[in-house]
Amino acid sequence: MAIHHEISAIIRQALDEAVKKGLLPEAPVDRITLERPQNAEHGDIATSTPMKLAKPLRMNPMKIAETLAPLIGTDGPVSKAWAARPGFLNMALNPAWTASQVDTIRAAGSDYGRVDAGAGVRMQVEFVSGNPTGPLHVGHARGAVFGSALCSVMEAAGYDIQREYYINDSGNQWELFMKSLWARYLQVCGREAEVPENGYRGGYVTELARAIGEKHGEGFLSMPEAQAMEKVGMLGMQMNIESIRADLDSLRVTFDNWFSERSLYTGGQFKKIMAVLEERGYLSEHDGATWFTSPALMDEDNKNKENVLVRNTGHPTYFASDIAYHYNKFFERKFEKVIDIWGADHHGHVPRVKASAAAIGAPNKALTVLITQLVTLKRGNEVVRVSKRTGDMITLHELVEEVGADACRFVFLSRSADSQMEFDLELAKKQSAENPVYYVQYAHARIAGILRLAAERGIDYSDGDLSLLAHEAEQALIKKMLSLPELIEMMARNLEPHHLPHFAMDLATAFHWFYQQCRVVSSEPGDLPYTKARLKLVDAAKTVLARCLGLMSMSAPEEM
Repeated sequence: MAIHHEISAIIRQALDEAVKKGLLPEAPVDRITLERPQNAEHGDIATSTPMKLAKPLRMNPMKIAETLAPLIGTDGPVSKAWAARPGFLNMALNPAWTASQVDTIRAAGSDYGRVDAGAGVRMQVEFVSGNPTGPLHVGHARGAVFGSALCSVMEAAGYDIQREYYINDSGNQWELFMKSLWARYLQVCGREAEVPENGYRGGYVTELARAIGEKHGEGFLSMPEAQAMEKVGMLGMQMNIESIRADLDSLRVTFDNWFSERSLYTGGQFKKIMAVLEERGYLSEHDGATWFTSPALMDEDNKNKENVLVRNTGHPTYFASDIAYHYNKFFERKFEKVIDIWGADHHGHVPRVKASAAAIGAPNKALTVLITQLVTLKRGNEVVRVSKRTGDMITLHELVEEVGADACRFVFLSRSADSQMEFDLELAKKQSAENPVYYVQYAHARIAGILRLAAERGIDYSDGDLSLLAHEAEQALIKKMLSLPELIEMMARNLEPHHLPHFAMDLATAFHWFYQQCRVVSSEPGDLPYTKARLKLVDAAKTVLARCLGLMSMSAPEEM
């Protein structure tokens, strides 16, 4: 059992005992919240439960805390409990128990930190989903890292996760891409052609057209133009998707499923949702178009063009596709929870998609939409706006190529997704303690080096006596490691994987301090018992740090 659950159980037991003895009236306690005090004088773990009980029990919170303190069992994790103003119950961990947990960590291995908060709930997380009309850019990179790390955290918390990329291979942007690529293909074949006014003019479109021309020659010119344009467009889109897959692989982002928007029309989901919405009274007709109307959107202008489902031309909108897509998620593939991760430019669409999910009967609160904010790239103090090589946007490929996947992932995860951030390219490449990525990975490499040294000297530490781990730095390192399961549960509850890099930094700092304070591999014969115990601790630290790096899909180097 994770330490926070053990402590919570001990507090509940004390509450039950206080009620049985008539010391406290009975009152329901939904959840016992724990915190780790910054001031060591306040113990290792504290709870504000007495303050939360003050109102229902009609008692002074200090009186409640003082009643509970002597009832806290001290034959396990807790060695001492005491009341503190204005009504905290503080607890100190038992050093012998803390030390004994090193073997628990080592036994768990790469599964350490796993909890069952999700209880196997089927959850789908859809993220990145950039239009396959061009390369992914830096903003997509942030969403990709956030989404993949969130999936790892949710899996560690016991959810059954499916990662999905939604391919926008239908609609207006697809039409513009197809027409733009066709124009560039005609130009490659020596024909006169103009790219549509609102079309795609990036150099990558010309490169795609040139590649298609080199492989297929002028063969498409002999076909009817509509058919040829469709074929050229599909070829270009497939090439873009292959490039997107490769770029995401380089960032260590993978998906269980790539879902085609076009399949919503060929598979009949669009017709189904239109029938459902009409039956439930969510459709209206005016200006020659079909609109979505919902009480949830009455504070907005229901004639806003974003609420159109079918244009007066008869063509469905992206909003219609989104509703059909969520119908497919909830009612055909039967996911119990769905998380959509979108870029900042989609913020205004959130109320509409939530209102439409409710309209088709999705379970209450089953859909969560998370927004990732903008990224500013910098080199030191200089803002980087465009690619030096192409003069266009900075692509995900260029970013990974310059700073590496580890740095990209750590930096993007170091801020909450809903906050704007600056990404310093120069700092991300530094090989010094000033660079947090290097600092954390160096800790893992140092640990690996210590264990190699022990192996070279033939030291068998399997019988190490953990009760010797009583030094302040040893205890601090173990306590930090013991907080990982609680952290995973909290990150899953709040959908906040950005705590991972900070935990990794704190853990690396705790290890470096331990390494400075306590000599691990000693040549003195009398120090052998301490060497064995500390090697067990070092081995456990390697397990936890590697686990944390693994949750971030970062490498855990054996040497640097």
